[in-house]
Amino acid sequence: MFTLLWATLSSITTLAPSTPFFPPPNESSFVAHDHLAIQKSWGVYSPFHAIENYTPPPPGCEVTQVNILHRHGARLPSDSQTNDILPGVQKLQSVPVYTDSRLDFLKAFDYTLDQELLVPLGAIQSFGSGKTAFGRYASLISEGEPPFVRASGMSRVVESANNWTAGFAAASRGIYTPRLDVILSEEGNDTLQDHNCPNAAGSHREMREWLSIWSPSIVARLNAWAPGANLVEEDIHGLAMLCAFHTVSLVQYGYEDGSPLPFSPFCSLFTSDEFEAFEYSCDIDKYYSTGYGGRLGRVQGVGYVNELLARLTHTPVQDHTSTNRTLDADPATFPLNRTVYADFTHDSVLIAVFNTLGLYPTPKLSTKRPDPKRKWRAGEMMSFSTRMVVEKLVCEHRFSSQEDYIRIMVNEDVQPLEFCGAPIKGLGWAQEYARNNGEGDWEKCFVE
Repeated sequence: MFTLLWATLSSITTLAPSTPFFPPPNESSFVAHDHLAIQKSWGVYSPFHAIENYTPPPPGCEVTQVNILHRHGARLPSDSQTNDILPGVQKLQSVPVYTDSRLDFLKAFDYTLDQELLVPLGAIQSFGSGKTAFGRYASLISEGEPPFVRASGMSRVVESANNWTAGFAAASRGIYTPRLDVILSEEGNDTLQDHNCPNAAGSHREMREWLSIWSPSIVARLNAWAPGANLVEEDIHGLAMLCAFHTVSLVQYGYEDGSPLPFSPFCSLFTSDEFEAFEYSCDIDKYYSTGYGGRLGRVQGVGYVNELLARLTHTPVQDHTSTNRTLDADPATFPLNRTVYADFTHDSVLIAVFNTLGLYPTPKLSTKRPDPKRKWRAGEMMSFSTRMVVEKLVCEHRFSSQEDYIRIMVNEDVQPLEFCGAPIKGLGWAQEYARNNGEGDWEKCFVE
């Protein structure tokens, strides 16, 4: 099997009691926003940003295979998110006179956001990712061995995959034109969506606990700015989401990836500290759904991990969880001889895969007091267009001719892999859990 490369396990720290979370804001708290910093604090709604610069393989190592697990690009809110957003907007717009000019834009504001759809920024993100993949891994590609690309069936995921292949083709000046090879229906078994486990946990209770801590001061402030609006705590999370969704909807083609975005006026209603609190609500959401704190979260990443192991070892998929066994048994729809694979998916699936692999180990996440030293940060691990890249490398070794390694990067950040047993040969505990089909957890998804 594989030795796991460059591993150091981060220590877990706890937060000592400190001063109150949210001191009363002053005017500069609103005006002096660092736009690039703020847009990184929108959690799973943050635009893509690399956490580190890409680190090339060390001397003596050569990449021989790449697996990319890729979240779709920036999108518009879902139906349920729209239902969270609209009440706060409507309450604010019902007020005849505002006491603060930051709300004046609402007099002419018309909520026109559609639902679920990819926005131009999302297309730009995936196109740029495809260009980056070609620039980095062009040596692995030939006309007879193009990237193999799959996508879960939702439109924004399919479009992200097609934009990635277009970026790859553009970077190659049309020499290589990869296609979307397989679209997995979200109505059945699909390792690239997270609807296969009916008994899986939700995170509503935990998010509500945190909302009761970070939102009351904002409720009081906005109700003072808009007398009679009668906002409640639940409205605040929706308004903060709208800052992110409205902002990404304003970006048009021609935007340079990584530049500051044209901010929505809704962003001016919150301070930097409050955006950090909003990001923490995203941390909690993912942690207590398919992350380490979620019942049956880990098993939802097993199917993809078993597909990944099959590719790395060039052996048939061994899995009895969320895989489509008909497609995975067919070399036309699940080849084992490619050098570049790209799979397009949703954020919750990526979190489940991190959980299965043991990335970002976090035994506990408080719903009342954030640890400022925590590794579990949604804005870094799960922005729009996040990608986990698994590189298989062949490295020269002083005691043998060659040896296989893997390394995993999330948004260019190389992950510590000591938990999998490096440098001991054989399957680590994360792989054993996947090979054993979740050790009984998959059956719990369906027990009444």
